[in-house]
Amino acid sequence: MATQQQQPTGALYNALTAGSKIIGTIIADSDIRIDGVVEGDLKCSGKVVIGEKGMLKGTIDCQNAEILGKLDGKIEVKQTLALRATSNLHGEVHTQTLIVEPNAQFNGTCSMGQKAPQK
Repeated sequence: MATQQQQPTGALYNALTAGSKIIGTIIADSDIRIDGVVEGDLKCSGKVVIGEKGMLKGTIDCQNAEILGKLDGKIEVKQTLALRATSNLHGEVHTQTLIVEPNAQFNGTCSMGQKAPQK
């Protein structure tokens, strides 16, 4: 008889709450949600969510991303990037799949499908 492993009931993720500000580099092994302000770089092995009141100025490297707030910089997403209606993105995007909702603001460049050129 095979045994089943129980899955944890709570999700494991990191969060930066509204009113918080980080200047520097963030490295996260699991999902992260930003509702505060980050000035710097974010490298995440999971999903990045920038909440409606969140803002990141710098670079993001992650598996998936959902932007509801502001991003000013460069983002490289290995799978899916979703720009929600409240998002404001200014910069360079590289992703496999891009979802843009009506009213989302995107000003910049986008490359899809192929590996981003190394600079």
